[in-house]
Amino acid sequence: MKKLVAYITTGFPSLEFTVDASHALKEAGVDSLELGVPFSDPVADGPVIEQANLLSLRNGFKISQLFDVSRQIAPVIDTLWMGYFNSFYHKGFDTFIKEAKQSGVSGFIIPDLPYEEAVTYQKQMRDNGMTLIDFIAPTDTPERIAMITANAQKFIYLVAYAGITGSGKAESLDSVISEIRKYSNTPIYVGFGVDENTAKEKVKGVDGVIVGSALVKVLLDEHLNNNEKLAKIGQIAKAIKEKINE
Repeated sequence: MKKLVAYITTGFPSLEFTVDASHALKEAGVDSLELGVPFSDPVADGPVIEQANLLSLRNGFKISQLFDVSRQIAPVIDTLWMGYFNSFYHKGFDTFIKEAKQSGVSGFIIPDLPYEEAVTYQKQMRDNGMTLIDFIAPTDTPERIAMITANAQKFIYLVAYAGITGSGKAESLDSVISEIRKYSNTPIYVGFGVDENTAKEKVKGVDGVIVGSALVKVLLDEHLNNNEKLAKIGQIAKAIKEKINE
């Protein structure tokens, strides 16, 4: 069965909602949760996730709350922290590893940390039973793909296009998928631009998809109350899970 990873922003619209949303997404068939670490300049994310990040920060989000929430969520659903390196560096990478291990978080996703710098932290992560997820982009050369995938674990995050999340671009990934398969048996999950309309196409040739903006749009909808938001993201996740496994 092909896998579904879902992203939500920690603390938006509230910390309690984040916990409730993790339960709703698990019940809808989500396999892993990207718990977003709010940051003021999320360079890989489009306006939808950027807005949720800023609103969470305005609500007073603090890193200690990420740790508190994760201890409630990680026992329920496989949880990864998705954030920008400044957050991890500022608080201390050792601190994040310690808290992640204590809460049961399985790995980190840091889109602005180049592979050449990420290798510094890979062994530290693995020694603590966690994974630092590797990214591959359609623009990567075969030589770079071979280098990045050599020790990839858990899954490889295949960026669907050059750009930011949520922009809905489409381009063929067949050649890059074939190249990855030459060097690695690690599952490949496609992210960027995945929603109910694109998921079936995006999952071709890979092992799963990652959805973020399609869910966060619901959280930003001021016409819905929290119960309605929970129901709707559950419906979206369930529909996507069904479509990628048709």
